[in-house]
Amino acid sequence: MDLCRADDLSPPATPPGSSVSSSSPSPTLLTRPPQRLRPNYSDPSLGDMLIQPSALFSACELDHLQQVKAAFQQMDPQQKQYFLFEILNCCDTQQLNFVSSYIAPRLKIDFLKELPIEISLYILSFIDDPKTLARASRVSTFWNSLLKDETTWKTLCHKHHYRRRNSTINGTSLLGPPARRLDFSYREYFKRKFNIEAAWENGGKVSTFLDSLDPGLVTSLQFDDDIIVAGCDNHKIEVFDARSGTKLRTMEGHEGGVWALQFHGSGEPGDHRILASGGCDRNVRVWDLDTGRLLHVMRGHTSTVRCLKLRDKNTAVTGSRDNTLRVWDIERGVQKFVLLGHQASVRCLEIHGNLAVSGSYDSTARIWDLDTGRCRHVLSGHYSQIYSIAFDGDKVITGSLDTSIRVWSAETGQCLATLHGHTSLVGQLQLNGHTLVSGGSDGCLRVWDLDSLECIHRISAHDNSVTCLQFDDRRIISGGNDGRTKLWDIKTGRLIRHLTHPAKTVWRLQFNDTKAVIVMQRRRSTNPDESRSAMELHNFDLLADDPTATVTADEDVDMA
Repeated sequence: MDLCRADDLSPPATPPGSSVSSSSPSPTLLTRPPQRLRPNYSDPSLGDMLIQPSALFSACELDHLQQVKAAFQQMDPQQKQYFLFEILNCCDTQQLNFVSSYIAPRLKIDFLKELPIEISLYILSFIDDPKTLARASRVSTFWNSLLKDETTWKTLCHKHHYRRRNSTINGTSLLGPPARRLDFSYREYFKRKFNIEAAWENGGKVSTFLDSLDPGLVTSLQFDDDIIVAGCDNHKIEVFDARSGTKLRTMEGHEGGVWALQFHGSGEPGDHRILASGGCDRNVRVWDLDTGRLLHVMRGHTSTVRCLKLRDKNTAVTGSRDNTLRVWDIERGVQKFVLLGHQASVRCLEIHGNLAVSGSYDSTARIWDLDTGRCRHVLSGHYSQIYSIAFDGDKVITGSLDTSIRVWSAETGQCLATLHGHTSLVGQLQLNGHTLVSGGSDGCLRVWDLDSLECIHRISAHDNSVTCLQFDDRRIISGGNDGRTKLWDIKTGRLIRHLTHPAKTVWRLQFNDTKAVIVMQRRRSTNPDESRSAMELHNFDLLADDPTATVTADEDVDMA
């Protein structure tokens, strides 16, 4: 049987150039033996001890044996077969068993080892199932060395679409910049990504924190890889460690419930986090989130600040129940513009570039230029209040109490389509590319293709209103007033699993590739009539704590 020699190393993905000298081969080039190694004879009856021929035959017998061997080698194939036929007919059962045990392994040919390296790797590239590749790596040392080739795993990353997905929520990217590492391994990267996806399907590590939030409604939520920030109607902003769930600080100062907040920045040196918040006290407050220090209190609104978005670390836009929007310079703590035009409370807003879009209880949406403070378009068409809005710079999507969703052109202000299907208020919208997901007070989720303007999936998700949702290119998570949090396959609309145990209501949720944060209200086990706040931190990167892991989960890998 062939033995894997020391020079049977993992080959390069492409053959060496013609300039490589044959007298000094590359150490990474897999060299194949020109012929099979001749095994030594051993006697099974003696415990497979090696025996020299001189111990079995006299010199005359050895000479005769060599003559018979030479004569056999001179025969044609048909003569050799007849000779073997006669020899085997002279053998007893024990000798035939010996012949069989000797021949069987010699008839097993490693086809990958017989082929050129490039063809062997090309054959392996057709295997899509990583479990099959893992089993193949245990067949032999040679197969194991083949499957260490990075090209195979890079191809598999392509097939499984394992690249970072920019799931953006509240205007803030949850991903860091692309990483470039000399020791990067596609094999280890695939392994980690595959395990993360498996944890999403089957359940990751769940940490539950009861009463970490004071009694009251959680109105807003945002997190990144390091911190979780929650705004509450008890006037407080709570900050938690995103890895351990430990409360880092409570930021107090608002004199009413906090109804909107957003932070910008990564917390890295030179990129400190800035948080803006607004609420029932009509003020907008700017904080240094890394230290908890209050930087500015900006006054101007005459009623509750209902929605807030950051364009960057210098500019914030707020919408209020006083019917106005205001643009703030949060670096200096001063007001830049008052955006007038709505005739009722401003319920929702979104920002893209230098444009902001707002939805109001006056049944209209408006498109604003943040550089000039001028209203570009008034989007009229809904018959009742607008509760939700989405904007990607090209299309504006509005959801209304009239149960319809309207698609508008940001350039012309014209209504491009009206999407029907919900039977109650459309309170949740998220837009990503040509995919729109909507959630309504009818408990339904709907997935829309904005290229064809058709509903792809109609999902009866909850027994009560959908209170929050988020999606990326693989999954949707929805939370409802029925206290359920559910994970859905966005491609098929199939329910994958329930993410949490039933609660009284789910307030807010947010997720990225490796984590999900869900805040909810639960009934106390000792007294079902009383409620308590609960925050669940789901970690799906189960290899993150492994110090031997080669790839970190927050890396952005270029598959080019």
